[in-house]
Amino acid sequence: MNVGFIGLGIMGQPMALHLVKGGHTLYAHTRSGVPAALKEAGAQESASPKDIAERADVIITMLPDTPDVERVLFGENGVAEGLSSGKIVVDMSSISPIATKAFAERIEAKGCEYVDAPVSGGDVGAKAGSLTIMAGGKQAAFDRVKPLFELMGKNITLVGGAGDGQTTKVANQIIVALTIEAVGEALLFAAKAGADPAKVRGALMGGFANSRILELHGERMVKRNFDPGFRIELHQKDLNLALQGAKELQMSLPNTASCLQLFNACTAQGGGKWDHSGMVRALETLANFSIGGTAKG
Repeated sequence: MNVGFIGLGIMGQPMALHLVKGGHTLYAHTRSGVPAALKEAGAQESASPKDIAERADVIITMLPDTPDVERVLFGENGVAEGLSSGKIVVDMSSISPIATKAFAERIEAKGCEYVDAPVSGGDVGAKAGSLTIMAGGKQAAFDRVKPLFELMGKNITLVGGAGDGQTTKVANQIIVALTIEAVGEALLFAAKAGADPAKVRGALMGGFANSRILELHGERMVKRNFDPGFRIELHQKDLNLALQGAKELQMSLPNTASCLQLFNACTAQGGGKWDHSGMVRALETLANFSIGGTAKG
């Protein structure tokens, strides 16, 4: 296929690289310039999102937030200006489900298809091509782009119509945040009680408490490695989407709100760009103790 890819950050670059290596012609665009590794693999740099849409049959966006997607799709020299009938726009960002439905209507009015397909698995999954991809859109459009998804991910599901992929991603982010908080509390409790948190983590990985977050982010907490990964500021955005949706649905998400406050506390300490496993630092401040075994006072 002729594929366009817009947004080449921590996640987007390895995702795009899998498409090139899979034999597809790739047109790439990002405001900071296409990375050398992608160009060397065969990606062709495009001057604008409009140019991408003119050259590609499938246009993929992987951007930080809802306003970024709106700008790239509908702003000056945006994707919408370069579309012609029959093309497919695939947004793999994590953005508002409500805005996604509106974006889909505008793209479909041009005789094109829209698929929202946010991902989970972080930079590790992006590099390994093992992302979980949760899609919303029409079956025929999903079937056309599924071979591209199979180069980037392993667990690929069409959940429902436009916006349902984003709703699923918000649910995913609720679970991830609450599990990070639980792992952080558990390892911090163990450390302050005098146990070796690394050995405690190893023991827990053999039981019912095991999870990918205990495995990967528990290790980050023990080794004090908070380089992203997935940035706290992006997870804040996702939890805000969850709480906005909960307000509209007239329901309460109390523990989601607590996790957002812990992320807010990290941001107040200058940690907006920490990996989201860095939530444990807010818990450590409350305990006046770190998993590394030192008082924080």
